[in-house]
Amino acid sequence: AVYTVGIDNCIYAWDVRQQAKKMKMMGHNDTITSLSLHPKGTHLLSNSMDGALKTWDVQPFVKGNRQDKTFLGGTHNAEKGLLKCAWSADGNMVTGGSADRVVHIWDVLTTEEIYYLPGHKGCVNTVIFHPKENVIASGSSDKSIYVGELS
Repeated sequence: AVYTVGIDNCIYAWDVRQQAKKMKMMGHNDTITSLSLHPKGTHLLSNSMDGALKTWDVQPFVKGNRQDKTFLGGTHNAEKGLLKCAWSADGNMVTGGSADRVVHIWDVLTTEEIYYLPGHKGCVNTVIFHPKENVIASGSSDKSIYVGELS
């Protein structure tokens, strides 16, 4: 499947072979700025201008509401930037860009914020986990990239 978003605050899954929408997921209250697929392909992570990151169960056998978990703490502001989101390589943590100049990292199981990493002087636009090591990198509107090790 291919996943897309639009200005209607919804996520769409498309069947490429049939060239048709196969699923519509609703739950955000403002424009979705980024999507990230779980390393095992079972869930989708979204970051929205409503200030929430959400996970969605995209497995084919799931019926009804696919919204799984909500992560709060990150913010968007008047810049309305396309703030990214990402999964850790093992799928146990999520992170997303935030206008408050802080890198927020949440535990997927509990939805609790487990890391609060200040330091940027501008909006955090992108955050990514290292594929093998316990390391994270963040890029900001302040034109800096920070790389740090998570304990």
